[in-house]
Amino acid sequence: MSYWELVCEQLKVKEILNIFLSNRRVPHAFVFSGPGGVGKFNTALQFCKLLYTSFNGAEHENAVKLISNLQEPVLKYIIPLPRVRGEDAEYSSLDKLSKEQIESYQSEILKKISNPYHKIFIEDANTIKISSIREIKKFINTSFNEFPYRFIIIDDAHLMNEQSQNALLKSLEEPPEGYFFFLLTESKVKLLPTIISRCWNLEFDSLSVNAVKNILINNFEVEPELASKTAQFSEGSIHSAIFLLNYNINVILENIISILRYSFGKRYYSAIKELNSSLVNQNLDEIKLIIRLIKIWLNDILKKKYSITEYYFSDFIDSIEKFSDKYGSSRIEILYDKLSFLEEKCEMNLNLNVLFLNLIFELRGLILRN
Repeated sequence: MSYWELVCEQLKVKEILNIFLSNRRVPHAFVFSGPGGVGKFNTALQFCKLLYTSFNGAEHENAVKLISNLQEPVLKYIIPLPRVRGEDAEYSSLDKLSKEQIESYQSEILKKISNPYHKIFIEDANTIKISSIREIKKFINTSFNEFPYRFIIIDDAHLMNEQSQNALLKSLEEPPEGYFFFLLTESKVKLLPTIISRCWNLEFDSLSVNAVKNILINNFEVEPELASKTAQFSEGSIHSAIFLLNYNINVILENIISILRYSFGKRYYSAIKELNSSLVNQNLDEIKLIIRLIKIWLNDILKKKYSITEYYFSDFIDSIEKFSDKYGSSRIEILYDKLSFLEEKCEMNLNLNVLFLNLIFELRGLILRN
């Protein structure tokens, strides 16, 4: 089996990477950008293995085994970690973590090794610490002649602060031959221009509904019928699909309808309470998903206007038809744009309660304008 067969879709990205391989001129650093849960990590991992296909026997097998297990000295994998008191430059990235945090880290890494589409979650891990970046220099300066290629993968690279990015810049400027960097991000705009300019930038697309369905079945052992329904609402993201599954997709769709009903009915406290109950981890990624689901519901309203009956919210046809009959759809496009703008505001790290109120008042505003 070709390593590329393990990467679902992303044909344009694979084509460009194949050109680098065939020309034997691979850039020393990449930025892989695009939505979360579309295969950026898996693509980086399989590309690392492909670089070793020119070697035979034990050298190739040993390198591929270490890459698959995210193990040094071939691969250094950097992820966001919790910040704790008493940390300074003398400590490694894991030194000051509690026993529970270390266990969580180890557990999540094992899940990532087993399933490259797994989204790592460690409580309070919201930054890539400068200690993690400084460890790259030590990794580079330690020689292993038996491994001609070595790799650094930085997941959620946009969570580096400016100090961490400047530290990384020093390693990117003049890396030794045979070292390759992969910066994976959902928000390339948060990376310093000086970093982006030193990397080859590749944009990843959202996955198709069928691709999401197949990954859910094959990588997460989800029943085909449930995988198919979840994929419809995932917007091409495995991370979004898993959130819907973890919460129970049927419950969250019912919550969306309740949020809309309470907002339209001026029952703001009830709408906020329902919105709060829809968030498992109380973070911005989840509120963005809620906004996207509401946009999908609005899209169903527009389908009703044009007599298209293939609804996403097919279990709630009565709600769609009642809303359309009562309020019409003349302002749906405007609200859709406003929600898209609100979704962008999530990137500004605004307070969740502020986002809640903005969302509810925008929904209510549709009724007032109609």
